[in-house]
Amino acid sequence: MIREMRAAIFDLDGVIVDTAKYHYLAWKRLAREYGFDFTELDNERLKGVSRMRSLEILLEIGGLTLEESEKEKMAAQKNEWYIDYIQRMDASEILPGAAEYLQALRTKGVKTALGSASKNSPLILERLRISNLFDAVIDGNKVSKAKPDPEVFLRAAEALVIPPTSCVVFEDAEAGIQAALRAGMGAVGIGSSSQLKEADIIISGLWQLVVLMG
Repeated sequence: MIREMRAAIFDLDGVIVDTAKYHYLAWKRLAREYGFDFTELDNERLKGVSRMRSLEILLEIGGLTLEESEKEKMAAQKNEWYIDYIQRMDASEILPGAAEYLQALRTKGVKTALGSASKNSPLILERLRISNLFDAVIDGNKVSKAKPDPEVFLRAAEALVIPPTSCVVFEDAEAGIQAALRAGMGAVGIGSSSQLKEADIIISGLWQLVVLMG
């Protein structure tokens, strides 16, 4: 249940920006290098999954069994391509209402944090020119446990010096909603009600909240 919101914690991908297309392009390019195709349908299996587990799924699709050293090399190559793609991003790629909602929360005195598994979060925020809209950034460089473990959100609350019960998480993935609830926080799901049924509230995008606050 959502109580008083003193802090808002946002996932990055699918909430603030959509970099999924760049992940897909990088994985597809990697598959092509190893002689097989990787489709958009295949890519659905990688949502909310860590980089190395994503690679394992990719190799299953390609029917390949490789040494760990080769897997590490592949994962590094994929990330290199992904970073190359996101370095070309700009503020036009912020999802509708995201920047406006973050600004509105800060105007009302609500603390804001990013809680994302992405190790490239600082670069993406810099490219989008919204780093200044977050009081704290907790990403894959600062946590060791993946969602649905609540570590990333609990660390965000700690960084903001706000009790978890006064925090609300904004997420587009089922594992993220579960992590928020395990942390004792409110959970706003962004996306489909069929996939995010455990969320306290479900919306299509942050633009809806901007309209309500307006």
